[in-house]
Amino acid sequence: MAATSQSLLSPAPPSLPRARLALSAHRAVALRRRPAFPAVAAASTSMASSESEEKKESKLWGGRFEEGVTDAVERFTESISYDWQLYKYDIMGSKAHASMLAAQVPYTRSTLAGLITTGDRDIILEGLDQIEKQIQDGKFEWRKDREDVHMNIEAALIERVGEPAKKLHTARSRNDQIVTDLRLWCRDAIDKILIRIKQFQVSLVLLASKYVDLIVPGYTHLQRAQPVLLPHLLLSYVEQLERDAGRLIDCRERVNFCPLGACALAGTGLPIDRFKTAKDLNFTAPMKNSIDAVSDRDFVLEFLAANSIAAVHLSRIGEEWVLWASEEFGFLTPSDSVSTGSSIMPQKKNPDPMELVRGKSARVIGDLMTVLVLCKGLPQAYNRDLQEDKEPLFDSVKAILGMLEVCSEFAQNISFNSKRIQSSLPAGYLDATTLADYLVKKGVPFRTSHEIVGRCVALCVSKNCQLTELEMNDLKAVHPVFERDVYAYLGVENAVNKFISYGSTGSEQVKKQLEDWRVQLGINP
Repeated sequence: MAATSQSLLSPAPPSLPRARLALSAHRAVALRRRPAFPAVAAASTSMASSESEEKKESKLWGGRFEEGVTDAVERFTESISYDWQLYKYDIMGSKAHASMLAAQVPYTRSTLAGLITTGDRDIILEGLDQIEKQIQDGKFEWRKDREDVHMNIEAALIERVGEPAKKLHTARSRNDQIVTDLRLWCRDAIDKILIRIKQFQVSLVLLASKYVDLIVPGYTHLQRAQPVLLPHLLLSYVEQLERDAGRLIDCRERVNFCPLGACALAGTGLPIDRFKTAKDLNFTAPMKNSIDAVSDRDFVLEFLAANSIAAVHLSRIGEEWVLWASEEFGFLTPSDSVSTGSSIMPQKKNPDPMELVRGKSARVIGDLMTVLVLCKGLPQAYNRDLQEDKEPLFDSVKAILGMLEVCSEFAQNISFNSKRIQSSLPAGYLDATTLADYLVKKGVPFRTSHEIVGRCVALCVSKNCQLTELEMNDLKAVHPVFERDVYAYLGVENAVNKFISYGSTGSEQVKKQLEDWRVQLGINP
């Protein structure tokens, strides 16, 4: 798997140390019950419990402390069990930072103590390359006592290259480091989601192209409303997905500003070049306010909100297709490759993927709610609460990528039951509104037309017939305005052909919409 894909989607780190330890029965059971990240949990708990206080590694921030944190605090405050997924972006940011530090005015101990030489830079860059390869090869030792992805990589770099690595954190804090990593991660995640959205759009357009002339009942309030062409309905999903993509593109623009160099909150007194760092990381520009740079997660909220709206759209598609696949509708048949069965009922063929799309939308929305509530009471600037933004963010992206992928698969493996759909069309008086339009063309005010057609429908109900089956005498009895030409407006085929407004379900309009989407999505004829 490529590094980018791994860093966005992998559920567990490549490798973890295992320490030997005799656990009490109670704690052993507790560890076995933890569903997420069991290898890290077991290893770090063992390490914390088995080593004496003297043997514990000193924290890189521990200079002013006389004793180490307790095992419980260490377990509770670590984030390496999930933020290891940011390793690619942490290394990327560190490389840009080291290069910037070395590119400042010539180094002299008297004027710029603490900034780095080009030699130090090269040693740091080489060490980071080696660490990244170790991680990609599954050979890097993630340590929970080093808390997070930043400290794990920095401590490993110090072990590997020595003193030069100690200069890397010059003019940088974990506060600006983590939000830089997160913005870089979000940028890549958005790009991946945009690709999946387009793939689903293409699947829908190709599906629509197979059923250009198929008329289906259109619904409002889940009641029969008007006849529509199936491609018109499928393209409505494509339009919604396009807006989802637009929101993500807009979000990406605001994500793409660089916080690195904001340090803890106040910036730095050292002569750094934040514009160079931003340029090297392909950000639009550095963020203008250092307090804002480290303290806000509105870009995460916006990303999660965009995902949530997309998830709602996908859930609605899932709901519709699950209904249409039911025996009661019978409009849609999924292939065996996208269906599942029952453990007890041999006859069952369930559209489970779309049910889970509908279900997973709940967790995507929940991820947004989690971070909204997380952020609502925080004072400026950085607060440790923000450590909790990553798991819901990672979960939301993983869920939405999976939902889009399976929706594309489902769309490629379903067929619409034309005969069943056509046999269902007479029910529901789908041509009633077109009949009202006929009366408007005869000069009858629409509100009066509405009342007249309502009486015609009532007559059909009493006679147990369709509007097309009413005799001219029947229609004249309702209102004398009816003429023989009325029958050109009755029946679903006639009704569909009468739609002419831009964006409507009329045949010519739908063909134009279909062609426009083929061009926009780059689908060959």
